[in-house]
Order: sequence, then C-alpha cells, then structure tokens
Amino acid sequence: MASKLDQLREMTVVVADTGDLEAVRRLRPQDCTTNPSLVLKAIGSPAMEEHVARAVAEGRAAEDPVGRIATILTVGLGAELAGIVPGRVSTEVDARLSFDTEGSVRRAREIVDEYARLGVGRERVLIKLASTWEGVRACERLAREGIDCNMTLLFSLAQARACADAGAWLISPFVGRITDWYSKKEGRSFGPEEDPGVASVRRIYDHYKRHGIATVVMGASFRNTGQIEALAGCDRLTISPDLLDRLAADEGPLARALEPVAAEAEPEPIAEAEFRWEMNEDAMATEKLAEGIRNFHADALKLEALIRDRLAA
Repeated sequence: MASKLDQLREMTVVVADTGDLEAVRRLRPQDCTTNPSLVLKAIGSPAMEEHVARAVAEGRAAEDPVGRIATILTVGLGAELAGIVPGRVSTEVDARLSFDTEGSVRRAREIVDEYARLGVGRERVLIKLASTWEGVRACERLAREGIDCNMTLLFSLAQARACADAGAWLISPFVGRITDWYSKKEGRSFGPEEDPGVASVRRIYDHYKRHGIATVVMGASFRNTGQIEALAGCDRLTISPDLLDRLAADEGPLARALEPVAAEAEPEPIAEAEFRWEMNEDAMATEKLAEGIRNFHADALKLEALIRDRLAA
C-alpha cells in the first residue's frame, strides 16, 4: 500500500511548512510557506552561511542596511525555495505592520519587486498577511493589483469570511494553536474527531464550499498526524518536515475526511463592526492572533539583531 503521504497527495495539495532547503528537496511538496520563525531558523543553519555573507555584503551600503539585508535574506530564501518546488512560495509582511494597511501594501509591493529582481514572477509568490481587519483591507487592495495573498494567523470563521470578501487567494486557518488554547483552558487532550482546531478548519471549509468561495483553504499549524488525517481532502495542508516524514513512513489506509459540497448561495459580506464584535466574543481567536503577531515580531527582531552583529563584525 502507498504511504499515507502519497495517499494524502491524491486528495490534497501538500505544502512544506519549512525553510529547510534539503528537507524540501527530499519531501517534494507542491508549495512552500515560511514565516519569520522559519526564516530565522533557516538563516541560522551552516548551509546558509554563504547566502548570509552575500546578503550582508550586498546590503551593507544601503540607507537602511539592516532592513535591506533582512529583505535580501528573506526573499533570497524564498527564491531558493521557488527553484525547488513547482508551485508557490509564501513570504510574510513584517508583523509590526499588522495594523497598518498602507504600510502592508507598500511592503508587499517591495517583496514582489525583490522577487522579480531575482527572476521570480509574482505568479509564484503569495504575500502573507496577518488576518486583522487592516490586513484584510491590504489584501483587498493587493488582489486588485494582481498580487495574491496568503492570510495567516487565522483562528475564526469571522476572519475567514472577511478574507473571502477581500478576494484572498488562500487562507491558513491554524489547527494546533487552537488546540493548545483549549487544552490549556480545559486541562485535557483531544482526539482528532473532537479536536477544536480540526473542527474550526472543517467549519471554515464547509462554509467556503457551501457558498462557492474560490479562496483556497490551507490547514496549518499541526501538532500530530491525527490532526492532518482528520483534514484529508482539504484544499491544501502545510505540514512540517517531521510530520511529513511520519506520514511517509506510515503505510496504513487514509480515508478522505473532507468533501466539497455543491454551492448553495452567495455569502453575506461581513462588515467591520460585525468582524470586530465576533473577534471580541471569541477569546481564543483574539488571544492567539495577538500572540502570533507578537511572536513573529520577536523573531523578526532576532533576525535584525543577527544582522547587526554581522555588520559589526
């Protein structure tokens, strides 16, 4: 029997949640997605030393050398990944711009331009934005310019509805972080069929399919293979190399868990007041969104500190 990973590939587009070039070459995902934490980890590996040295040399004379080198490193890693995978590579806008629509749009354009400089067209790139109201508005503007977005740090149906209204190309509803929150709150673990993170993605997937929404649903942030198997059939799943390896080693049967349904009606758009109220009423989504933004920003600051150290050396 084929491995569970091969079976999963028959029903779901598999995306690698890593910046590890060797892991991507070995696991052969369709797409790659990165975030500041993954970029920081990749840049810190010995295999990337030459890449870091070139970036520092190239950006040293810039008006903002730290910012320029960070861009070269981040987009350079993305370009390397784009040379391996046949599909798209996601690159994140700075977390500190999560509540700044104008700043997010400017930064997204800079990222796309940097990719173009390296020979990677915008059709191969997804701009990752936090699913705040301001991030959603940035996505809406970028979509009109032909720049596709991956809306990340998504924990609720309200966020998913807003992203669909804005024309997001893809959303990344998180599974594991939702599960973590409820496990801590209730003091227990969850099996796949009762897992609140799994249930959240299933609810979003069902809403999108019932309303004929074209935005791609890509489950993310997995803690175990059981969560992945419970979402088999989702449009896309972004999975860490460790969990991909476990799926590749398992030759048991894998049943499809999610099936698209016939669209019924156009969805009602979500207004800003409703979005903010729904988020206010959802303590988990509010807390995990804020925590995710803080954590991504913390890793961006670590990357900047690493660059300053290299400039001073």
